[in-house]
Amino acid sequence: MAGSKHDTRSRERYAGLLLIGAALVALILANGPFADLYTTFLKTKMGPSLPRYGVLDLNHWISDGLLAIFFLLVGLEVKREWYEGRLSTPAKRRLPVIAAIAGIAMPALIYLLVARGDPLLASGWAIPAATDIAFAVGVLAILGRYAPPSIKLLLVTIAIVDDIGAVMIIALLYTADLNVPALAASLAVAGAMAALGQFGVRRLWPFLVGFAILWLLMLASGVHATISGVLAALTIPLGRGEGRSPLKRLEHAIHPGVMFGVVPLFGFASAGVVFGGGPASLIQPLPLAILLGLFLGKQLGVLAAIYAVVRTGLAPMPRGTNWHQLWGAATLCGIGFTMSLFIGALAFPADPALVEAAKIGTLAGSLLSALAGYLILRTAPSSQASDEDDQECDDLFAADEPD
Repeated sequence: MAGSKHDTRSRERYAGLLLIGAALVALILANGPFADLYTTFLKTKMGPSLPRYGVLDLNHWISDGLLAIFFLLVGLEVKREWYEGRLSTPAKRRLPVIAAIAGIAMPALIYLLVARGDPLLASGWAIPAATDIAFAVGVLAILGRYAPPSIKLLLVTIAIVDDIGAVMIIALLYTADLNVPALAASLAVAGAMAALGQFGVRRLWPFLVGFAILWLLMLASGVHATISGVLAALTIPLGRGEGRSPLKRLEHAIHPGVMFGVVPLFGFASAGVVFGGGPASLIQPLPLAILLGLFLGKQLGVLAAIYAVVRTGLAPMPRGTNWHQLWGAATLCGIGFTMSLFIGALAFPADPALVEAAKIGTLAGSLLSALAGYLILRTAPSSQASDEDDQECDDLFAADEPD
């Protein structure tokens, strides 16, 4: 079993590296002789005509369709962690929840200060609020022994809470004109799925059918269709005490496809930014606000929150860490990438130029955070990690393994 746990952790690392590689390929294509082919490929329309949007192009199938499966996985992970894992008790939740809230608020504040109250940019305040788990784990993989298990646990736990915040922001703030009947129908379907679990249904196919219907109704309602993934996840029974719970079976089944398929595809489709303006493009208000929000806001917010929580006795300092390493982990929280790119597209739906500018800021801020976080952890004095820390890290990375 131990071997399978380490194999799972390796898969997580390779998934992060694959995401980085997909983003690099997109950047090369978008700024090279195949730029037109890259753009044409993503704008290719395919599939049936869908409610509200008609026939979707490939880019929208990825961002509205496949990414709903990514959100389904996020929802499954959050539910499992909340009931059985790193967020299962108030004591365990305290530090990562406070750190994640501060890590959302401080980047938003810096963004708004740099944007100087420009009403055209105000809707983008949430772009630097999210942390990309896959990308951050890829950086930790490169660090190897310089990233102790306790730092990996802390970073992933904060990112999980961060995802909850990002999902709530998307659902509440980035919603188009509501189709109330479709929204009511989607809530009814979610309620019916929850009832299935309460009545003892443990087969997955009824929940998967419900998820597909829920996605279509969410698409028609005006609430972003990816929220259907989170709602569906919350209805799937965890089945604590069972040998193979429905939630864990589904999480195990979709995890490889999401991390090695959906996430890199989204990175490939979203990271193709044309750097026509050179370095000067980074000092424009929008990209600069996002860059500074991710790079400065995340590390300041997360590290200050951890310091305050530890010093006031609300929660103990994570085992086997020192403040130098915690600074490195807080800096890696500034890798926004997947969720930041996604929110950037939602924030400026009618202005492609602002979406491209938001991508530049996201990529620059994420890259700067990754490099700085790597250097900080690489030069940090080592701390003694216990066997318990290492085992807990194995358990977290192997949580998608079947029981």
